[in-house]
Amino acid sequence: SEDVLSKDAGECAICLEELQQGDTIARLPCLCIYHKGQVFLGMHIKFQKVAFIGCIDEWFEVNRSCPEHPSD
Repeated sequence: SEDVLSKDAGECAICLEELQQGDTIARLPCLCIYHKGQVFLGMHIKFQKVAFIGCIDEWFEVNRSCPEHPSD
């Protein structure tokens, strides 16, 4: 399910960026949480590109289980 994080919650196991209060997250049935939607990952100064990723969205394009509980 999609939710907004109410407090900082450590590191996203997919992108390794911090899960911060206000981030849009996906909460899986096992209760693990990951970034959902677009997460700012940085800007490449030379090319003036901004990198965004939806961690769990991209994960589920090729996987069907929790990154931390693959046998569930």
